[in-house]
Amino acid sequence: MKFKNFRGMALLFALLSLTTLACGLFDDGAEDIPRNAAVVNVVANTSLKAWLETAVPNFNASETENAAGDPVYVVVEYTESGQAVTQMAGGTDVALWLPEEQVWVNLLADQGNGSFQNDCVSVVESPLVIGMWRSVAEALGWPGLPLGWLDIGSLAADPSAWNYYSGGELGDTFRLGHTHPGLSGSGASTLLALVQSAQSKTDAVTIEDIQQPIVQASVGAFEGGVTWFSASTDALADTMQQRGVNYLTAAVMYENTAVYYGNGDIVPIYPLEGTFMATHPACLNAAADSTAQEGAQMFRDYLLDVEGQETAVSVGLRPVNSAVSVGAPLDEAHGVDLAQPAIVFNSPSVAAIYGVQDVWAAARKDVNLVMLLDTSGSMRGSKMDNMRTAAEQFVEQMGDDDYITLIAFATEPILLVQHVQVGPNRQKIIGTIARLEASGDTTLFDAIGDGAAMIAETTQSDTTNALVVLTDGQDTRSYRYSFNDALVQAAAANNTTVFTIAYGTDADEDVLSALAASANGNFYLGDEASIAAIYEEMSAAFGGNVGVGR
Repeated sequence: MKFKNFRGMALLFALLSLTTLACGLFDDGAEDIPRNAAVVNVVANTSLKAWLETAVPNFNASETENAAGDPVYVVVEYTESGQAVTQMAGGTDVALWLPEEQVWVNLLADQGNGSFQNDCVSVVESPLVIGMWRSVAEALGWPGLPLGWLDIGSLAADPSAWNYYSGGELGDTFRLGHTHPGLSGSGASTLLALVQSAQSKTDAVTIEDIQQPIVQASVGAFEGGVTWFSASTDALADTMQQRGVNYLTAAVMYENTAVYYGNGDIVPIYPLEGTFMATHPACLNAAADSTAQEGAQMFRDYLLDVEGQETAVSVGLRPVNSAVSVGAPLDEAHGVDLAQPAIVFNSPSVAAIYGVQDVWAAARKDVNLVMLLDTSGSMRGSKMDNMRTAAEQFVEQMGDDDYITLIAFATEPILLVQHVQVGPNRQKIIGTIARLEASGDTTLFDAIGDGAAMIAETTQSDTTNALVVLTDGQDTRSYRYSFNDALVQAAAANNTTVFTIAYGTDADEDVLSALAASANGNFYLGDEASIAAIYEEMSAAFGGNVGVGR
């Protein structure tokens, strides 16, 4: 299999969101399920979380009974459409699936599971928009001046143009984000919307359209300005809201997500070229047993009834039941224009979802990565085993054109791999990681300083810099560097994004979280059970080889 480029840069997401299905569905809250209940397992896109977190408890509290007189009890997990496809392709006990669009159901069928295709009903709608801070939108002339996909991409790629509009008061650069297109429907739709815009068409684009040089140039220009992408739509908006305008200026999401998380401060921009409308089909699994299917149908009916639809409107989703009135927060105060989008693109084909993955991979910048791995004595045993396995898989998912530097630190930092291209050296890098052994003290600060110096030596304008730091303890031996402003500034220099992992309860969480926050990165709390998931999260953050078409 050809490795996709491990591209882009990110700062990201809710921990373990990638591995929810893999780790076992529907475990949380199992003790609350009535003994005689007919349990209905549901998987839903994360953009529906705000709605279903109210709708599901309300339905369960109603004690709705099936034909046998047993109460129907719904258990829901939230995951992106692409990730759901990879997890359910071999079969599943999920009785009802709510992806963003029908194409993901068809893609699952293409992967070998067609059991969801024959009974799908749209339960709510929401257009794909560019969620933008109101202050930024107003600086760009919103709401009077229409803005498009290509406008936003140009601003993200050209700091001088951004400075003209912002006056330097809204950050040095226009920081743009979207979700991983191999994992998330909103990410794939973002790229397809760029293709549609470049081709000036509303009909579904073909593989031939996607392969046109002008299309690839347009996608490349847009993606060249993207600084952040997430594994999930919900995490993307949540992070944007929490960290503010200097962290993320705008991000592609659904209208309801912008409304719910933005609360009027983040407004939906409806691209002038057009956009996609997520119809959120609720699809029954024909392979589920009759009791599960019956319960799934009853829950879907509830979502479509007035109570369920009113709950949807309350969190910014557009109802499909005409008996339900539309009001706040789908109003002007939240930046919503129900007459938009004026142009709606036709739904894409399965082939287009696959085809756009290669365009995206080619459009991302290669990564210049420095990985710092703690090999002190406290890492002995299963800690070291799990860390090696996770790091090896991480390297497997890197792109051929990426660069990596590997530094192990114990009593002293040791440079094991110095700025080599991954493709021709992949197995040598993996072999080096496999031979790591644990002993000695912890020179965490010296390792960070050496890593920052290596990035300073190797940085190039056409690559993106990243520093990954994993440690399970406090610094015990550094003598060349201390943890101070100078070290933090050095680590964050050259526009480097720093990811830090506190591996176990003895790690210095304060130092690691402060370092990541200062460098627009992400801090992870990890243990032996979660370390592989954390590395998988980071792989997705960089555009690694994960998700559909990968």
